[in-house]
Amino acid sequence: MASNKKILGGQCRCGAVRFEVALSDGFDTIRRCTCSYCRMRGAVVVMAEMGGITFERGEDALTTYRFHTGTAKHFFCSRCGIYTHHQRRSDQNLYAVNVACLDGVSPFDFLEVPVMDGINHTSDTGKPTRRAGTLRYSPAA
Repeated sequence: MASNKKILGGQCRCGAVRFEVALSDGFDTIRRCTCSYCRMRGAVVVMAEMGGITFERGEDALTTYRFHTGTAKHFFCSRCGIYTHHQRRSDQNLYAVNVACLDGVSPFDFLEVPVMDGINHTSDTGKPTRRAGTLRYSPAA
């Protein structure tokens, strides 16, 4: 069976943090979330397995933020403040990586992005993750 892994470079805005990431399933895992934190942050993310992120520089420049249960770890550059990735709450073997930090990739490259229901998180409800909707981007003509 062919692997859909995609290896890309990435960095924060100021370049203090530079990394390489092996995306678990290419861009097939792209998503947004409706939880209070993700809603305010507005990032579009894709998944990488544990060990799928290798830092070329600046890992020591990252700072973390945790909220609610404190399980998910959100990583930011301590210099420019850009969110690079987080260790997921629902599957701690996965990292969600900010697509805007990936070389040559923009959140606006994706015409449709699934939006997951993070308000009713699977870890709180015991139910499967529910898709809340779809974020659509329509380039101006």
